[in-house]
Amino acid sequence: MSNHYLIIGAGFSGCVLAHQLTSKTDCTVDIWDERSHTGGNCHTQRDAATGVMVHEYGPHIFNTDKKEIWDFVNSFVEFRPYIHRVKAKSGDKIYSLPVNLHTINQFFNRHFTPAEAKAFLETLADNSITEPGNFEEQALKFIGKELYKAFFYGYTKKQWGCEPSALPASILKRIPVRYNYDDNYHNNIYTGIPVDGYTVVMEKMVAHPNITITLNKKYDSLADISRYNHVFYTGPIDAFFEYEFGRLGYRTVVFEKGYAAGDFQGTTQMNYCDADIPYTRITEHKHFTPWEQHDKTIYFTEYSKETTETDVPYYPKRLAADLELLKKYRAKAEKQDKVSFLGRLATYRYMDMHHVIGEALQFAAQFIIAAQNNQPAPLFPNAE
Repeated sequence: MSNHYLIIGAGFSGCVLAHQLTSKTDCTVDIWDERSHTGGNCHTQRDAATGVMVHEYGPHIFNTDKKEIWDFVNSFVEFRPYIHRVKAKSGDKIYSLPVNLHTINQFFNRHFTPAEAKAFLETLADNSITEPGNFEEQALKFIGKELYKAFFYGYTKKQWGCEPSALPASILKRIPVRYNYDDNYHNNIYTGIPVDGYTVVMEKMVAHPNITITLNKKYDSLADISRYNHVFYTGPIDAFFEYEFGRLGYRTVVFEKGYAAGDFQGTTQMNYCDADIPYTRITEHKHFTPWEQHDKTIYFTEYSKETTETDVPYYPKRLAADLELLKKYRAKAEKQDKVSFLGRLATYRYMDMHHVIGEALQFAAQFIIAAQNNQPAPLFPNAE
């Protein structure tokens, strides 16, 4: 007798899992998603007025250093090479991000060599900070006050809705400083954009006769899941338990759409670093697909705000109180029977697409082995 599984959520976690289960085992899979489309926050569709492929929930650039993950996604849709170059407005000037040799020379009106720039920044760094305890201290120790105030303080305050000194230092550790003129935002060797959009990638993942997708169907505690051998939940973990202990903290994004003829800003992403400008960035989506030609353009101005009950959660805040709350929900999850939790929302972590896909592939393999050996199914893909 084949197994019957339920997956809550039709984003990358759910679609990769469904694909692996149906391609490697004898089973049927139902997928429920509360939205009207597959793809989760990576959902893409063409704008009717311009023909531009739009990332409906904000820009997503696929990048990974693992060839097996790159080959996996390309087996569904071709990912064409794309280099993400971010510009930043600070004061009355435009700079390149991440902070690189050109940024440093332009900002300080110098002409440093790589070695000179590194030595110069070391003189600006606050060496009195031995163990940075928050975002601000990490920045001051890393790049000094001038670059921190110009590129990170205002942007971070807008993005997270609090003083950077209230954020963990780990957030800044993902932001590099380069002592060369490389302005590619990503370091990973494989970087690209799917020619048909991300939603088509996931639609092809679940294009299997044993997979049934039901949209506009939200999971709640009253749902009858007794007929399933196992349930995989990829939504917010606090929502699964109906916010019994309170809501985990997220920031969300509000998008203000605009149209223009030709080219609006000349680049995909322009960050606005000054605190007195209310928005964080403007993204112009035609630049994600330089192989396409469009006479008109569409762009989105992004405002960051606290997540309310009706908002889409984007960035987990993971402040001390959130992590204590997460422990309670994970402890309650351990008491569930035949339910596993997978993905960035269910594990309450910031994850890039390639991390989500890689973890889903690994989790599926672990689950299949456990099922074949009549062992307990894995509960979470991560330890904490």
